[in-house]
Formats: sequence, structure tokens, C-alpha cells
Amino acid sequence: MTTNTTACTTPVPAFASKLRNPPALRAMSLAVTLTLAAAPQLALAQQAAAAAEDAALPEVVVTAGSDRQKPSEKTGSYTVRNSNSATKMDMSLRETPQSVSVVTRARMDDFKLDSVDQVLAGTTGVTVEKVETNRTYFTARGFDITNFQYDGVGIPLTFGLQNGDLDTAIYDRVEIVRGANGLTSSTGNPSATVNFVRKRPTYDFQAATGVSYGSWNTRRIDADVSGALNSAGTVAARVVAAHEDGNSYLDRYQPSKDIFYGVIEANLSNDTLLTLGYSYQKNDGKGAIWGALPLYYSDGLPTDYGRGTSTAANWSRWSSEEQRAFIELNHHFDNDWQWKTTLSHNKLTTDGKLFYVYGTPDRSSGAGLFSYPSLYNSDNQQTVIDSYLSGKYMLGGRQHDLTVGASWSRATLNDISHYGQGIGTPLTAGGAFDGSYPEPAFDASTDGSSYTDKRKTVYGATRLNLADDLKLLLGANYTSSDTIGLAYGVSRQTSASKATPYAGLVYDLSKKVSAYASYTEIFNPQYQTDSSGATLKPLEGKSYELGLKSEFFNKKLNASAALFRVEQSNAAEQAGYIGAKAYYRGIQAHSEGLELDLSGELAQGLQGSLGYTVMTIKDADGNSARNYVPKKLLRMALTYQIPQIEKLRVGASVNWQGKTSQLQTPAITTVQESYTLLNLMARYDISKQLSVTANLNNVTNKKYIQSLYATQGYYGAPINGSLALNWKY
Repeated sequence: MTTNTTACTTPVPAFASKLRNPPALRAMSLAVTLTLAAAPQLALAQQAAAAAEDAALPEVVVTAGSDRQKPSEKTGSYTVRNSNSATKMDMSLRETPQSVSVVTRARMDDFKLDSVDQVLAGTTGVTVEKVETNRTYFTARGFDITNFQYDGVGIPLTFGLQNGDLDTAIYDRVEIVRGANGLTSSTGNPSATVNFVRKRPTYDFQAATGVSYGSWNTRRIDADVSGALNSAGTVAARVVAAHEDGNSYLDRYQPSKDIFYGVIEANLSNDTLLTLGYSYQKNDGKGAIWGALPLYYSDGLPTDYGRGTSTAANWSRWSSEEQRAFIELNHHFDNDWQWKTTLSHNKLTTDGKLFYVYGTPDRSSGAGLFSYPSLYNSDNQQTVIDSYLSGKYMLGGRQHDLTVGASWSRATLNDISHYGQGIGTPLTAGGAFDGSYPEPAFDASTDGSSYTDKRKTVYGATRLNLADDLKLLLGANYTSSDTIGLAYGVSRQTSASKATPYAGLVYDLSKKVSAYASYTEIFNPQYQTDSSGATLKPLEGKSYELGLKSEFFNKKLNASAALFRVEQSNAAEQAGYIGAKAYYRGIQAHSEGLELDLSGELAQGLQGSLGYTVMTIKDADGNSARNYVPKKLLRMALTYQIPQIEKLRVGASVNWQGKTSQLQTPAITTVQESYTLLNLMARYDISKQLSVTANLNNVTNKKYIQSLYATQGYYGAPINGSLALNWKY
């Protein structure tokens, strides 16, 4: 990390705002070479086998009515054949005119990706901005990801960030659609949509359990049981549970989490399926960090603390709880038509006793830092209903696809901050980082939020089969959004509506390769006001994409290359104050770049995923913008089943990102140079039921700042590992 400086002052941060939204390539080459050393001959054999397979087997055609594709946990693959995250139409990745990446169950298990943060950190084009231990932002194509779905149903994200360490035990796969996605997401940014696809019951009995032990005394246990509940095989259920706890490389931090998921399916008839599900996750973070470390001294030089340094007090804690309940009714009509309705209710709560440290320390004495304690609680409840009809129709002698639907959501947020006595108390050099600050009475003052958000959406899309090798996808989404209430003394009242179009063209250059172009839009209401007191117009986002997609080895390998341009206009930026009240202006920014993505079976026994992104982000004047977002990213994961030792699988993953920076003052810039994280894994199958897996992360022990999204930051984990024993039936 380097800092360029000629100045040494920084203003005291705005605390109410902070409370709501605080702020070895060589080793890689060696690992890849070792992993691929035996691959060329296998690749030739795989190609020959795949050619024979393609010739012998008819292509599987998935209709619009069959929205339940084979779970990725059953395939052991690093890719999937189909996805409906972009359009609610089941299409192969090659047929989808947007960039789509999928992280499957096999990849999550191989590299022990037990959290969503770990999954997205290894996904093409996505960055994970860990600004604190228990609160995370995500970005893609330069902008914040605020669009999240569960089984294809969009969920309102109140703050635009994730509270707590969201676990992956209950998911079969995670699908990421990059760019604007205004067709299936009512509002948001033109960045990406993340769709969490939950595990579903199996009608054949299966059970699995696992225990693991890792660095810092981290212990975990998992259980997963599924099967039919009646002799007729018309009702099935599944239960997933997990517990994890331990210490951390961070001083005083002790995270733990409990996960439960239950789901039951009932075939009411041959054509009607009723599904009920409930998930629960509780995160406890003793010694959680709120805010992070100062990144420069008063003389402008960069700070360089130990990797475990934390600003948390001994009494600090941060807990979060997520409960998600859903009911689905899926009915299949004749002629490949289906009607699907989902009703979900979610309750998200947080409870924190937090200690924030601010200021600029003196390099010699450590003076210059101050205290800010707070007690925080929030309750966010969401109700969402989504219903759509999809199928095929004949027009002009050809068969086409159609989806039409509507959704409604209501979300309420109530939160309160109790500010502690002693705000602004000067801290000693040790007192800021040793946890010794005494717990105060939290009765200095209170503030909070209480508002309600309602959204109504209708959407529709059709895929026109213009010719055997040419498909045109047209669609639109109309959303009306209304919000009433207050947030920390500021009105959240907004009312906005907009129709956003979707257009995509796919041309088959051959049976395996397609060229595509797409244009999509999205919008997001804003509550901020300008200097005249008028509410800013909604943020608008646009995506342009042009690319090539291909599939090989009977759809076991997917590849894509895309040129993209993303535009975001009228985004709220603070422009000044009138008295004590801040006012805002709408600004513009755009990103453009290239993305490459490859996933699936590269050769017999060799599974892999590879993603590379290079882009620029500029403001309306053509200046580089949002420099805390890396402009270059490499994401790679490979596993290889060694033929001489069939029971042994080895692998490596690499996450590399380019240089990032954060402008602290007009004369001081904090810089995180580019860095590489190398992770290794090995799994040995003791028997058909029992296996042991070892994972080693950050093998080169690289020291780096997790994120420069905010003006503070903290360090990522040093070298660490785990050993797991897994049993399945």
C-alpha cells in the first residue's frame, strides 16, 4: 500500500450517515502448470468422446414449461445446461443474450465456499467490498449490485448491502447475470443480478453430513437429509442444517452462525406441484468491527498495522437474523405451458453494540483518534408475490416462446440508533486498538428510521424464432414504486414509475457457437433532494452488450466473450449544505470493457472455471471514476481427478485484481497495489461414502486491504486452512 501526500488534515465524518452506510502470479502459473501437465492427451480423448456422444445422442430440448432443470449437485459439474435468471425462460447459456456465470454446488464443495462472500469473490466480473466484518457491498461492471433473487423472485434490498455472513449450505447454485436486468428485477443498478437457487427435495433417499476444523479454532458441522415421505412417492422433503463457530485472525473477533432450511414438495396431481419452504440463519459476531482502520497518518504517510488489528471494543457485538418463508404453486398445462406463483415473506433483523473509531492518528504518538459508541437495532420485513405464465405459441408457421407476469412487494424498515455517552472522547494509541474502551451508557441521544416501500410490476417477454439460426428476444417491465416515511430525520417519500425495455438478438454461427447483441435498462427511485428541495429523478441505468457464446462436449463446457458498455445517470451525489441540511445533484458515469468466461469440463476429470474482466469507469467529463473498483480481474478455479490415483482430486483457485485507490483528501490518495490470492485443495475418497478434504487459502500469505470502498479499511486473512471429513449415503 502506498500513499501520495502533501497534506495532513481530514474532516470529521458525518456519523449518522456512517451508521446507516459506513464506510504471486508466479505461484499461480506454477499451480496451473502442475494442474494442466497431464491434460492435453486427456483433452484429445475428451473431444473424441464428446464427438461420438454428440453423434449418438439427440440434443436435449428443454421447454419453457419445464423450469426445474437437473440440480447442479447431481452433475458434479462447474457449469449448468440452462438458466432462466435473465428472462424467466429456460434457455441454454449460449441462447441467453447476456453474460451469465454460475457457481455450482461442486465448486462450492471443492473449495469450501461456505459463504456468499467467498462465492462472489471468485465470480467473473464481481468484487466483494468488505468494509466491515459484518457488512458487505458487491460490485459488477463498476457499480453496486442491488438486485438479488431467490429462485428467480426478486427481493427488495433495503440498504444495498448484505448484513452478516450469508451461508451457502442451502443453495444448489448461484447464478449471476451481469449488466442491467430490468426485465426480471423491478428496480436497481445496471451492474448484475444475483440469483440464489435453493436446494429442493429428492424422491430417492439421500443423506450427507460433514465436520471440519480450520485455522483459528474454526469448527463446522453440516447435515443434509432428503427423501420421499409416502410410499406413493408424491410427497418429499429435505432438511439442511449447519453450525459454525470459532475465533478469527482479527483481535477479539469471534464469529458464529447457525443455519436451518426445511422444504417440502407435494404433487397435488401429475401437473400441479405445491412447495413450502422456510430458512433461518443467525449470525453472531462478538468483537465485530464497525468502520475500520485509519489508512494514513497526519503526516500523510500510510498506516501499516498488524493484520489482526481491530478497532472493536471488548464489549462490541453485531448479530443478524434472516428468516425466509415461501410457498410455490406450479401448474403445467397442455402444450408446454406452465403457471407459477410464489408468495414469500422475509424478516431480517440486526442487533449491534458497536464502537466506531475516527480521526487521523499522529505517527509518533498515536493521538488524533476519537470514540463513537452506538447501540443499533433494525427490523426489516418484506412480503413479495410473483406470478407468471410461460409457454409456446405458433405464429407464421414457427413456434415461439412467451412469458407474462406480475409481482407486488411491500417492505417496511424500522431501525433505531442509541448513541453512547463519550462521543468524541480522544483515544490513546493503544486505547483505539486494544479493546479497552469502557462500555458507556447509550443514552446520549437517539435517532432512526421508519418507512414503507411498495412496488407493483408487470412484465412480459417473447422469444421470436425468426429462422432456425436466428432468435429475437423482446420484452418490457413496468414498475411503480412508492415510499413513505423518514430516515434519520430525512424524508424518504418518493413516487416513481417507469417502463424499461429488453431486447436481445442471437444468431447461430454453427451448432456450437452463437453471436449475440442485447440492450437492457433499469431504474431506481431516489429520495434525495436538490438545492431547491425537489426530489431527484430516479437513477437510470442502461446496458449494451455484444458477444460470442459457445458450448462444447454436449453442453458440458460453456464459453463466452463479451464487449459491454454500462451507463448510470442521475445517481445522487452530495453537492453541499443549506444550513445543516445536505442537498444533492445527479451525476453520470459509465463503464465499458471486455469479459471472458469459461466453465465446465475442460477434459475428462478436469473441471474448471475462468473469468477475466478489463474495463474503464469514467464520469461525465471523461475522468477516471470509482477508482476503488478494480479495473482488471482474473478469477480461476481448476480441479483434476488424477487417473493414476482415481480416488484423489486436487485443485487450485486464483483470485487476482488490479490496483485500486481511494482519494482521502485533495492531496492524499490511499493505493492498494494489484495482488493475487492462491488457494489449494485436495480430496481423497476413502470409500464411496466417506471422503476427506483439505483446503489451504492465501498460500503465499499476501497482506492486502480488503476494500477501499470507504475511507477506512482492514486487512484480509493471512494463510489459513481447514480439514473436513464428509460422509454421504
